Amino acid sequence: MNNTNQFDWVDFYMELAQKLLQYKSNRKALIEKVKQIYEITGFKMPTLEKDNQIVDIDPFTVFGLFNKKLTDANRITILNSVADLFGVSSPVPHSFDSLPVLNPQNATFYPFITERQESDIDELWELFDAALAYAGSSAADNRTRVAKHFDVAVNIKYNGNSKITMGLYWIAPDAFLNLDQRNTWYIYESGKIPPEIVKTLPEIEAKIPAEKYFDIVEKLRAYLQSDASSLKDFKELSFEAWRYSEEVNKQNALKAKNQQETKGAAVADDDVKTVHYWLYSPGENAHLWDECYKKGIMAIGWDGIGDLSQYSSKTEMKEAMKEHIDPSKPYTMAAHATWQFANDIKPGDIIFAKKGRSIVIGRGVVQSDYEFDDSRTEDKNVRKVTWTHKGEWPHPGQAAMKTLTDITQYTDYVAELCALFESEVEEDVEEQVTELKPYSAEKFLEEVYMDKESYETLVELVKSKKNVILQGAPGVGKTFAAKRLAYSMMGVKDPDRVMMIQFHQSYSYEDFIMGFRPSEKGFELKRGAFYNFCKAAEIDSDNEYFFIIDEINRGNLSKIFGELFMLIEADKRGIELQLLYSDEKFSIPENVYIIGMMNTADRSLAMMDYALRRRFGFFEIKPGFEADQFRAYRMGLGSEKFDKLIACVESLNNAIVADESLGEGFCIGHSYFCNLKEVTDRALNSIVEFELIPLLKEYWFDEPLKVKDWISNLRSAIK
Repeated sequence: MNNTNQFDWVDFYMELAQKLLQYKSNRKALIEKVKQIYEITGFKMPTLEKDNQIVDIDPFTVFGLFNKKLTDANRITILNSVADLFGVSSPVPHSFDSLPVLNPQNATFYPFITERQESDIDELWELFDAALAYAGSSAADNRTRVAKHFDVAVNIKYNGNSKITMGLYWIAPDAFLNLDQRNTWYIYESGKIPPEIVKTLPEIEAKIPAEKYFDIVEKLRAYLQSDASSLKDFKELSFEAWRYSEEVNKQNALKAKNQQETKGAAVADDDVKTVHYWLYSPGENAHLWDECYKKGIMAIGWDGIGDLSQYSSKTEMKEAMKEHIDPSKPYTMAAHATWQFANDIKPGDIIFAKKGRSIVIGRGVVQSDYEFDDSRTEDKNVRKVTWTHKGEWPHPGQAAMKTLTDITQYTDYVAELCALFESEVEEDVEEQVTELKPYSAEKFLEEVYMDKESYETLVELVKSKKNVILQGAPGVGKTFAAKRLAYSMMGVKDPDRVMMIQFHQSYSYEDFIMGFRPSEKGFELKRGAFYNFCKAAEIDSDNEYFFIIDEINRGNLSKIFGELFMLIEADKRGIELQLLYSDEKFSIPENVYIIGMMNTADRSLAMMDYALRRRFGFFEIKPGFEADQFRAYRMGLGSEKFDKLIACVESLNNAIVADESLGEGFCIGHSYFCNLKEVTDRALNSIVEFELIPLLKEYWFDEPLKVKDWISNLRSAIK
């Protein structure tokens, strides 16, 4: 708090706000300056209108250009160009403490032209003008003017409290308080604001009226200016909310890690959070829906068994239901639903609300853990949800009759539900703040049996070529290494920036990019996995994205990549090309890296053509028996039989390498022998009989005597 430059953005932002006000009646000139920002910086301009054919713009959206997920370096680059173009004399800031940022997927304050009202952008300008006047003088008429336009702006489609109050805070942080997710949590839930103050504040609504907003602002300002508070203004409050929420996130992450460790070693990536999709019925005939939407919650019943967190299993829940409700019923499905509601749903999961079996009535993002709210008269089991959509959409087919269903595994079904909302930008909702686990090069070298020099060579190859194929024999850990390579280059385990698919003989351009698929109405255009991944990466251009393709040589690559075969080249990134099935021009972003895996021992596959080889770098992953990490693992097991088996396999690999019909690409990898917590005769026998011997029979199918000798050697090693 003592750093005098901590809030050095304030003077620049306030001066820029006054400069932008001059364009209220000359918005075409403002649009041209916005375009010039991206010409000067060389950055790709974000999508500000349908097909980026910008016909009008508001000043809050201009501020949003540099107040979204950006690196500080890129933000400063943009601000330098803004300072030059608009003649801002205040120093360009280098510290952005307390500044809330937009979700890049919802970074305009207006809907696109096909959805917005004629007056939407005018109203945003009026709010901007009124807010600056109020910041200069808090006279009653200025407040009335702000309130009038606030109530209109907050109800513009896809806007809400967070976005509108964030915009006001950017331009006048001493006059307006941002009610983004962190601040709202800090004020109402963290316990840092005295309860007697919190009790006097109005409840937060999805689209709060100006009267209630000003009530919150004035009461908190009075508290901050009193001797009871160590924080003295909204900037300090906003920064402390960010700092403390980060601290709590780290504590929660540590707690989750400790809980994970008590369960024993996890399978690969078990510590990486995955978003789940849920179908939810807000009461019979959706009678709770209006309340859920207004209060920002989802709720279920079974109040008779009390707080669901007291039960350690579904069986305990079933027994409680029988004891307190009806002993004659099995309650299998009910216990499953209540267990999932209390334990399986996680913040960040997506909820689709339904009415009956044929109508979808909303979509939302889970924001909290499970709570038992005893103050409610019914349906006391709740979670906080930011509902992003409300309306009525036809459900694809008939929905399940259950109150709660995890539909994550039904990918086509999830895609159909998501498609209902594709044409609509999300309502004002910030992404759930999730603590990502750090992942370093050192961690990669701990987990993957590769030496440091090889790792550094591989990373440089990925960075320079952008497309790399990891090739090797079965069992060398290609798939295991691919994800961890991505995580190590990103520095964190972020599953949202890594996608893995598998090619096969039936995989097509329509699966990969886009194509027509049958629907109830005939055929409709569906976008494929790679197309959607590239669009996500394009929005988040400051971060690296990794698209991983298993069994890349099993697919017909010319057929799958189509016209994009050229665009995957490192020097062709960002170049647009007309797509086959639409009028859209498409490019592969600079920040997308493709990692393929190829099994060199699969003789059923044809050689890869030269066109593919020219566009990819190839990196051989070899068995890691000689790696320091494997040796340490082997010594830790302390098993003579295991050591004999490894020695036998190393001799076997020498024979495979010497065989002219096989060679190095057919060697047996180390992963067959990993993840053993203890060495037992059964475990070793299983590896030999069901994994190694079938492989040898395939390798030397025409040399039965050689197979017989090596089978005898392997079996002898573990006797």
